[in-house]
Amino acid sequence: MRRLQAWIAGVALAISATASAADSPVALATRLLDQLDAGQYAAAEATFSPQMKAAVPAEKLKTVWESLPAQLGAAGRRGEATTSEADGFRIVVIPLEYAAASVLARVVLDKDDRIAGFLVQPAPPPPPPALTDAPFIEQGITLPATASGKPGLPGTLVLPRTRAPFPAVVLVHGSGPQDRDESIGANRPFLDIARGLAAHGIATLRYDKRTRGRPQDFQGAFGIDDETTDDAVAAVAALASNAASDRDRIYVLGHSQGGMLAGRIADNSQGKVAGLILLAAPARPILDLLGEQNRYLANLDGSISAAEQTHLDALDAAIANVRRDHGAKLLELPGRYWQQLEQVDPVADARDSGLPVLLLHGGRDFQVIDADWQRWKQGLQGPRYRFHLYPALNHLGIAGEGPGTLDEYRKPGHVDATLIDDIARWVEAQR
Repeated sequence: MRRLQAWIAGVALAISATASAADSPVALATRLLDQLDAGQYAAAEATFSPQMKAAVPAEKLKTVWESLPAQLGAAGRRGEATTSEADGFRIVVIPLEYAAASVLARVVLDKDDRIAGFLVQPAPPPPPPALTDAPFIEQGITLPATASGKPGLPGTLVLPRTRAPFPAVVLVHGSGPQDRDESIGANRPFLDIARGLAAHGIATLRYDKRTRGRPQDFQGAFGIDDETTDDAVAAVAALASNAASDRDRIYVLGHSQGGMLAGRIADNSQGKVAGLILLAAPARPILDLLGEQNRYLANLDGSISAAEQTHLDALDAAIANVRRDHGAKLLELPGRYWQQLEQVDPVADARDSGLPVLLLHGGRDFQVIDADWQRWKQGLQGPRYRFHLYPALNHLGIAGEGPGTLDEYRKPGHVDATLIDDIARWVEAQR
């Protein structure tokens, strides 16, 4: 399953040439699963794009698909399909039941009814309800509209049961269409952080990312502010106008790409942000990291196959293309978006904000590596900056052993309590 999850990052799949344009997204997704269940791997391979044929020949697809019952027991029924849209794509998610566990088959269709993505991942368990005697309450909230007039997003405000007003933290997601818990595999790092900070008397606001909550807003050209910055600024404004928040103690916690943009968010928040918390934040160009991540995953077994090298070469070419062509696409994101992201200097933005900054990094993080950590440390020197390195933690702030892998995200875990405690202590120290 490591390879199946990795393919979604940079390789497209094409729909069968025999599919009718009138077929619904659910019918097209079901047809693919029917082919796999029938062992028609060569027929499935025949529907792939050239890049996918090179990266995932029929024999490899057979190995991956047939590994599921070997790991999870006998296959059972399929659940009811759900559909959504994001970035102009239609997404079909079909639950698959096995004897020992359930997984979700996620099929992404482009405007021409071709399959542009296929991922099988564990079905996340429902988020645990807050205990009746929990030291906090959770409230649904809608963010204000953005400065550009886009409708506000749904979110969750967590308030301690102690006396208000509280210091408060806005949680800003990493890349991709994330929900408010930042659910990744079987894990919900933002839920862990929000409830953990509430136990320390700190309020939090988290929300569904616009690419998840309102994908219809991305029909035309868009950039990093449309995807991330504007909504985070709206979340800061929501806290600043809430009577339960201490308006002088509002902080932005950015995870991964959210951390990369935290300085930009503060700069656009008109003085409402009191400090930045950067968790697993890149400090180098994001497209450099994308290439590195794919090479790391391909080489986990100690070698890179010819098919994997073909994929890596194609990815390198696509990266070079979006760097020079405004209209090109990579991972279905426009060149304008990537070029804007490349222009961000997160270290300079954090330094120029004039704000105190807390930086947190996991030693087992293969997505944002030590080279980024060292660049943060070299660029931010002085009493305004605090650094915490956690050797056993991965990109999600969850402990593990050995080299980091995508498969690790499938295993349920929780954000390290020490990391949450360190955030709370730092926030309290900003009085």
